[in-house]
Amino acid sequence: ASDSSLNEEDGLQMFLWWMLGIAALTFALLMSARMGIFQETLYKRFGKHSKEALFYNHALPLPGFLLLAPNIYQHAILFSQSEPFQVPLLGLTLPIMWFYLFMNVLTQYVCIRGVFTLTTECPSLTVTLVVTLRKFLSLIFSILYFHNPFTAWHWLGTALVFLGTLMYTEVWNSLGPFLARCRRRPKEE
Repeated sequence: ASDSSLNEEDGLQMFLWWMLGIAALTFALLMSARMGIFQETLYKRFGKHSKEALFYNHALPLPGFLLLAPNIYQHAILFSQSEPFQVPLLGLTLPIMWFYLFMNVLTQYVCIRGVFTLTTECPSLTVTLVVTLRKFLSLIFSILYFHNPFTAWHWLGTALVFLGTLMYTEVWNSLGPFLARCRRRPKEE
């Protein structure tokens, strides 16, 4: 919008792509919530087997990646051509993009394993809230690590995430009696 070389038609096209992105994220969030409810139902019916669910959720889609094999191969070549990086404590040198990929896979495994364990212990709404907070923290980490600007939209998103979290945890209900007790106490001199 700030680029004066864009005409009205380009602006409309960018807005439509933006709306498509918002729609895709909304759809993904709704499907994730539906999957959580489905998992909750399965756990009630067949028992809580988080490791088995983790395996099937990740092993069954693997053949679909064969459709992307040329693209994956092309990116593997690009990764191998990235600048060398020495891994701390190991003294191992490898291309930095492979290091980033390895660290991403490792942290995602820890996260997703925790989420699948959480699904056996908590209602799906709690799991969705925890996953949303994790995504939010990942976004904040990414902004700080890669030195991206923190815009007004980020602040709005931050406020909405915290407001939603506070509403879900019903902090407002527990603050009411606490504040009432604080007002009744006589001021000590």
